[in-house]
This record gives sequence, structure tokens and C-alpha cells, in this order.
Amino acid sequence: MGIFDKPKLRRNRSKDVMPEGLWTKCPECNAMLHQLELRQHVQTCHHCGNHFLMDSHDRIALVADPGTFEETEKGLISANPLGFANYPEKTAMLREKTGLDDAVVTGRLTIGGKPAMIAVMDFKFFAGSMGSVVGEKITRAVETAIQEKRGMIIVSASSGARMQEGMLSLMQMAKTCGALARLSEAKLPYISVLTHPTTGGVTASFATIGDINIAEPKCMIGFAGPRVVKETTHQNLPPGFQTAEFMLEHGLIDAIVPRTKMREKLGALLGYMMP
Repeated sequence: MGIFDKPKLRRNRSKDVMPEGLWTKCPECNAMLHQLELRQHVQTCHHCGNHFLMDSHDRIALVADPGTFEETEKGLISANPLGFANYPEKTAMLREKTGLDDAVVTGRLTIGGKPAMIAVMDFKFFAGSMGSVVGEKITRAVETAIQEKRGMIIVSASSGARMQEGMLSLMQMAKTCGALARLSEAKLPYISVLTHPTTGGVTASFATIGDINIAEPKCMIGFAGPRVVKETTHQNLPPGFQTAEFMLEHGLIDAIVPRTKMREKLGALLGYMMP
């Protein structure tokens, strides 16, 4: 090799041995975040505070008193009432991939020593869409809260009603709201936690009717997406439209709570509101 020849770069060799899925780019500040860093900071960017999607079981572990969570209504899975093509195969694949029965996990727990029922939606199962199983599990959790004199917490992350179940998915809006009305009659608190994204039929039902509605920073909250709203109204949308900050300013939610302070906030609210 001549003295002026450039040596070959080893970039390709390093690329071959670099494990995949270890790094994530923050959409807000473009920082490259290692998965260990994300876990240490409860799936938030420690540079700008951006909140990433969070697994339902990780979220429960974040807010529950250690060792108190007891999952309920396990084993409920979706049927295919409309005969929708490939729907059973898709749900079976998602159950195997995610380890979840459907898009919500429910159970008993205590937060700050206060007894509660919790329902946490998980966006990685069918984009958190609400079908018959989601509505049934949430309704049963509310009924258990009434029977056992517990507070109710629902953490929403959803694309809306599940179209593969048609009208049966839309019926869950009325069913869950009816159960929450009975919870209110029993003088028990309902705290709704809205996370990114909360849209569609979930927003139009149980997500926004809490005694207290709180949200994570900068999460998207709305019925239809911004593009659909703009095309329908033919108007330019205001800055920050459908963000948690916009909803707080216009009175839809009561507070914005960072994920790291969520357990402390829920414990305090339950302490104030439990009979």
C-alpha cells in the first residue's frame, strides 16, 4: 500500500456487531438515549423531559406500593362477533408478542396505603383500542371498587374504539360510564390519568369524566386527530392544539403531572377523596 493510500474504514464491521434496539432518538430534542437510561428515568428523556410510551406493568409498578398489586380478570380475550377477516389471528399474534390478554390490565393495589382499583391501557396491544374485553374489564374493575370500597384509577392510552368489533366496541363507552356513575353514587373517587395518546371513543367516554382528570406533559388528547379536524373545519389550528397544556388552559383537565411525581400525586388525591 502506498504511503498516500487511505486505510479502509472499519465502520461496516462495527455496524455488524452493534446490537439493535439499544438506542432511541428523542423526538423532542433529538438526543440519542440508551435503553438503560430510559429505564432509569421511567421512560422519559432526561435532557428535555419528553415522555415516551410506557408498558402497562411498568406503569403499575411505578405507582403501586411495593408488593400490593393483584391482577384481576385475567384470561378474557376478544371474540370475533362480526366475522372480521384475520381478526382472531391478529389478536392471537398480539397476545403472544405482548404477553397481554387485551389492551388493558386491571387489578387491586394500594397507593400511599390507600386501597384502589386500577385499569391501565397499553398502547402496544392494537394501539390501545377499546373493544368488548377492554370495556368489560374496566366495568368489572369499577364494580369491584364499589363492592370493596376502593378508589378507582384509569390510565388511558388509546387510539379509540376498535373498528373490528363495530357497534359492540361503541357500546363500551356507555357501559363504562354507567359503571362510573354508580361509583359516584357510592361516594368513591374516580381519578382519570390521560397519557399519550388518548383519542377517539376513550376520550369521549371514561377518560374525561373523572372527579379529577390529570395528564402527563405534552400528551395528545382529543377525539379526532389534528389533521382530520383541520380538513373538516378548513381552519388553521391554534398552537399546541390537543396537547395536555392546551387542555389544561381550556379546562378539560385539572393538572399536568410528570411521570416521576405520579405516585405521590395519586396517593395525595386518594388521601383527600376517600371516605
